[in-house]
Amino acid sequence: MTRTPVKLTFEQYLEYDDGTDNRYELSNGELIPMPPETDNNDWIAVWLRDELVQLVNRRLVRCHTCELQVQGSPQNRYPDLVVRREEHLIHPEKRLTITLNMPPPRLVVEVVSPYRNQKDDNYRHDYVEKRLQYEQLGIPEYWIVDPQAQLVTVLVLVNGSYQATEFTGNQRIVSRIFPELELTAAQILQAR
Repeated sequence: MTRTPVKLTFEQYLEYDDGTDNRYELSNGELIPMPPETDNNDWIAVWLRDELVQLVNRRLVRCHTCELQVQGSPQNRYPDLVVRREEHLIHPEKRLTITLNMPPPRLVVEVVSPYRNQKDDNYRHDYVEKRLQYEQLGIPEYWIVDPQAQLVTVLVLVNGSYQATEFTGNQRIVSRIFPELELTAAQILQAR
């Protein structure tokens, strides 16, 4: 764990630069290093990015680099994939951070890292904690891609709460944000 001499505010965190490419979550004022992505998770996110850029401006779709300020702890998340809005491109921030005072991204995707059971941190982060934070942020659509369960869950924001639909096998993913998308759960889960 990286120890900072003082507790950082989010604004101080945004200015922090340790000269590395390390990514951190800010939790109770302290920097928590994020582990590297698994090869499988990275491939799924990159493959899905390549599919989505056929529907939107390439600059709007980011893998592993777009940070979101969220409510609660930690105060930031680095989703596996983010589809930003055009207005996010006009903010010449030093970092690729969507803060609370900006409109939320259109879509966020998390690829669940391997887990032992539903009490495991990897499972809990994506299915419980991030779901709540993304719902509070008002992100219209959140996908949870779970290679272990062979499941893609699409959560759509309806009246401030996420409504979940699960897709498996050759079921076509139904997206409110991208209704023209022609992908199945199996295509996403078997991306290579």
